[in-house]
Amino acid sequence: RGDKMAAPLELYCWKGDWGLPSVDAECLTVLAYAKFAGAPLKVHKITNPWRSPTGSLPALKTQDDGNLSQPHKIIIHLRKQKYNPDYDLSAKEGADTLAFISLLEERLLPALIYAVWVDSKNYVEVTRRWHAENIPFPLNFFLPNRMHGRQLDRLRLVRGDSGLEPGDEIEKELYRDALECMTLLSQRLGSQKFFFGDSPSSLDAYVFGHLALLLKVKLPNSKLQQHLKSLDNLCHFCTNILQLYFPNEGADGPSRRPSPSSSSPSQAGPSSDGGDFEHDPHKRRNQFLSVLVALGAMLSYALMTGIVSVHRAQPQGALQDVDQHRLSRHEGEGDEED
Repeated sequence: RGDKMAAPLELYCWKGDWGLPSVDAECLTVLAYAKFAGAPLKVHKITNPWRSPTGSLPALKTQDDGNLSQPHKIIIHLRKQKYNPDYDLSAKEGADTLAFISLLEERLLPALIYAVWVDSKNYVEVTRRWHAENIPFPLNFFLPNRMHGRQLDRLRLVRGDSGLEPGDEIEKELYRDALECMTLLSQRLGSQKFFFGDSPSSLDAYVFGHLALLLKVKLPNSKLQQHLKSLDNLCHFCTNILQLYFPNEGADGPSRRPSPSSSSPSQAGPSSDGGDFEHDPHKRRNQFLSVLVALGAMLSYALMTGIVSVHRAQPQGALQDVDQHRLSRHEGEGDEED
């Protein structure tokens, strides 16, 4: 199929850790779909979303449709290019795929966002720490909190509640829906290797993308993880996909800093590029501009919040000279009056 395109499609996504090909659920979904469909992507695994062609991750750089940044749009484009793992599904299986993807996005996704980005203990000890240690300086000072705010906005949008605030009540509601969803997925999978038999489909990619993080990342508040780990077939499902399609993703321990040699090209399917655009002729300029923007934003924030304040002050010696001059004038005026 590779001869259908003059140049390979380029996918930009968050780098991997904890034995995963990426630390982001949406990136995991797209990476798995591309593997299942045999799409020959050139994959750039990066830790700075500002260096993506859309400013967000995942992003697909195409020749015909420009730059795409949402998983469903990326998958639709790949299908247009005839990279589709659902060719052999029946009409009923196609309908089941749509129904379960909708269920995932309505029931499991909100709880996943909450567990990773909103739960204060998980966010501070795992999510913010990982991003602060891996996003390049100086962006790591403010990008994690900015991403946290966007994920909370996204949760409100998904839930249809603009006034949603973190708390025990909403957590119980989200987790209840997620546990029911995981149980339904487990029942649907049964003893099969994939959801529709021996070959993976787009549904398998979506389920893997939503569950793999919960399975591999060690979160302090782990209610969702505990339930997932009680469903042996779903755990084996995720582990099997990692072993079959992402066998070279390293150990389970978190890495502290991205290194240029951390990724190596895969032998089949998407290739990895861990070097963040080594061949980009504008790389240094873009890096310099990113740093300038970041420093400007940090300084503005510091001034607005009062962390840094500016006072006008005259040198001590100058003040003393002024006082001495005033005193001399006063004495001179007194002598004239006498």
